[in-house]
Amino acid sequence: MILRPTALAGAVSALVLAAPAFAQSVTGHHPTGEHMSTTAVDPAKPAYPNTERGDTVETLFGEAIADPYRWLENDVRSDPKVAEWVTDQNNVTEGYLATLPGREWFKQRIAELMDYERFGIPVKKGTRYFYTGNSGLQNQSPLYVQEGLEGARRILIDPNTWAEDGATALSDWAPSPQGKYLLYSVQDGGTDWRIFRVLDVTTGQETGDEIRWAKFTGLAWVGEEGFLYSRFPEPEQGKDFQALNYNQAIYYHKLGAPQSDDQLVFSTPDHREYGHGMSVSDDGRWGFVTSTIGTDARNEVQVIDLSQREKLGWASRPLVTGFDNAWFPVETIGTTAWFMTNARAPRYRIVKVDLAAEKPEWTTVVPERPEPINGASIVGDKLIVTYLKDATSQAEVFALDGKPQRKIALDGLGTAAGFNGRPGDPETFYSFSSFNRPSTIYRLDLASGQSTPFATPKLTFDPARYTVEQVFYPSKDGTKIPMFIAKRKDLKGPAPTLLYGYGGFDVSLTPGFSATRMAWMEAGGAFALANIRGGGEYGKEWHDAGRLANKQNVFDDFAAAGEWLKTNGVTTAKGLAIEGGSNGGLLVGAVVNQRPDLVDAAHAAVGVMDMLRFDRWTAGRYWVDDYGKPSVEADFKVLRKYSPYHNIRSGVDYPAVLVTTADTDDRVVPGHSFKYAAALQAADAGDKPHLIRVETRAGHGSGKPTDKAIEEGADVLTFLGKWTGLKLPPPPGDAEPIMGE
Repeated sequence: MILRPTALAGAVSALVLAAPAFAQSVTGHHPTGEHMSTTAVDPAKPAYPNTERGDTVETLFGEAIADPYRWLENDVRSDPKVAEWVTDQNNVTEGYLATLPGREWFKQRIAELMDYERFGIPVKKGTRYFYTGNSGLQNQSPLYVQEGLEGARRILIDPNTWAEDGATALSDWAPSPQGKYLLYSVQDGGTDWRIFRVLDVTTGQETGDEIRWAKFTGLAWVGEEGFLYSRFPEPEQGKDFQALNYNQAIYYHKLGAPQSDDQLVFSTPDHREYGHGMSVSDDGRWGFVTSTIGTDARNEVQVIDLSQREKLGWASRPLVTGFDNAWFPVETIGTTAWFMTNARAPRYRIVKVDLAAEKPEWTTVVPERPEPINGASIVGDKLIVTYLKDATSQAEVFALDGKPQRKIALDGLGTAAGFNGRPGDPETFYSFSSFNRPSTIYRLDLASGQSTPFATPKLTFDPARYTVEQVFYPSKDGTKIPMFIAKRKDLKGPAPTLLYGYGGFDVSLTPGFSATRMAWMEAGGAFALANIRGGGEYGKEWHDAGRLANKQNVFDDFAAAGEWLKTNGVTTAKGLAIEGGSNGGLLVGAVVNQRPDLVDAAHAAVGVMDMLRFDRWTAGRYWVDDYGKPSVEADFKVLRKYSPYHNIRSGVDYPAVLVTTADTDDRVVPGHSFKYAAALQAADAGDKPHLIRVETRAGHGSGKPTDKAIEEGADVLTFLGKWTGLKLPPPPGDAEPIMGE
């Protein structure tokens, strides 16, 4: 299955974040006990640590730009002064959170809701099925393998044995074509850097192969003998978490050889800014090099005839030139290749081409329609295409010539994922989830079209006791924006509401289950997710309407969502909390600056907060497709107007704000959050708390161990609940409920 928009090796750049407070998880009983009124302690505004204010000022395009907290950009791991600042801030934040009621309730409920057996989508290679599983509260999910559908599963890899703190994770993995070997990557402490190793599946023993300095890469086997991967040059010592990433190249590793012997397959030394990824067709004959220059869905494609490798080596020929559109390889059969593209189809179409033709000509197989195509795969002799209909999943089966055959029945407003497989397979697997439903894995029989459950979670709550609805509200310019609202059915009248958004990089937000969201709803809160512009919910036009000079639309859309929730009685007059991570952290920072009167509490997670320097670290340079270039005057003027760090307003009553980040985040370096929090604390911004919580060995979000996710989720919800008036059910054995405020 090829998924839009981050299936390219440049998935690097999409800034996608599953916000730490919303780690995927499940189930628990519905709380009992009435929401009775008590008197809650109202903690005083905390005494912030003294943060040194520097005198750095730069003149940019005629404007003097003060940057007093630039010293906080330094790596916390190597600068004792920054490390001391982080320790002091964490002590203040911990001290404040410890005064709030409900923290233990949230911690217990999130843990209970996560404590269920769950599985990932199976991948079949040869006669073997590979999939992840988690017994409930394991910090990391082991990888299982079984022989045939009826075989007994056994653990192949258990990452829980890798580190005492649980912060070393199994990241990507790929079985070899016949399932003899497993290539897998290790993620330590949340970093984007990966270490590759190989396992003999039969014996479970390591082969001794190891690859380092890989990042933003796919895993592509070439037969059973070796694999292709993308890597960067080894960074200067001590700069691995901050240095810009240039000169990505594709290499071939032969099993049993040292990495120093790996063969260079493709690179562009004259264009160090290009990113390169590699995929291989199921039959092993064709390799596709996909080259990107940023985060936009636009790329070039080179093709390599791997059957001629002994004669021609890694010689490639261009198939698509010019960075004008997106071209995602789907699969090949013989010399026919299917692609997903937005060329002359902003909402995507499926095309095919004869790779043996002297002059390739593209033919439309599945034309564009109003619902954007979200993914495509070839399984058996069928083409499976997934669509987004108002940010919810639809799936259809087509013949290979594009003739429609059947729709795949999905259960309500939710998200379907998977549909992987290979030509000739009789089956495929997919998952379905929603805000009130954890992920269920299904097996689809392609001959009969029947879906049967493969792995169903055992629920300890009743999904029918929660409602999931979708509304459409007008933004400032009249554009209709979709928004999901989930809450308990018995919840009457306005309730404290947690509003989540992202709004960027062509990323579509769709319904999904989270133990943390469920804990918020169990406590009597409502959850809302706004599909604001900048995402990919309606194709290229929706994305373009929320980036570059149009970025203000994103903030207007999100503010309009909050206004609608208050005006229409979903939330209370003082009960709106907003949350977003990564690009969504930028969203929260900008909206808090622009509409402090609207927001009552805010959580900005791992956010991009300094819009004048974001392109100076790690993958930040890729993001200019969405944000523009700070070095270009026209872009600078746009960025300057909304940069969260530069637009904090003294003399204005700000809402309560909790900033979260991690010391080993090398996607959005923590200096963004450090500087923003320091500036907010220094400003005359009212009496509500403005705190920062810095996690250790957690990175940008992926790979975070379960215990850290529970702790952070409880802290965030306790803080937001306090400042939105959320009333919690009583702890087990207590007679009285806990009040948020």
